[in-house]
Amino acid sequence: MKRFHVHTHVEDLQANITFYSRLFGSPPTRVEADYAKWMLEDPRINFAISTRGAKLGIDHLGIQTDTEEELAEMKAQAQSADVALHGEGETTCCYARSEKYWVTDPQGVPWEQFHTLGTIPVFSETHVEAAEPSACCAPATPRGRPVAIPVSGARTSPCC
Repeated sequence: MKRFHVHTHVEDLQANITFYSRLFGSPPTRVEADYAKWMLEDPRINFAISTRGAKLGIDHLGIQTDTEEELAEMKAQAQSADVALHGEGETTCCYARSEKYWVTDPQGVPWEQFHTLGTIPVFSETHVEAAEPSACCAPATPRGRPVAIPVSGARTSPCC
């Protein structure tokens, strides 16, 4: 079964943890100094917030799969629809190791399609300096242009 994913950049992590915990009626399943995540069953959503972004608000959307087979099916569906896939491969980010790829909708909103393979104790296993802070996964891009996430095939690419 698939799970909808929303990642939002927030300014005050603790205030947002309090707000979303009340809204969802549940505390986060993971909390770090710069990140919190709720893995809810009703509605079935992976909702994450972090302070790692240049712009407040929704950073990206996505679909998380429970199995590698579901991810392969989603990838095949995107390929058959002639949708450009970016950043395929195994990577680390947002305290997790995942197999993933990205697509960009016509408005320029990045969509992450991923299968989580495990957790890691740090936000990302490598740190990449940027001219301006960016969110964990989706780099800033002009609307209508595809998001290209560099993934080298190594398990240390910076992404969530």
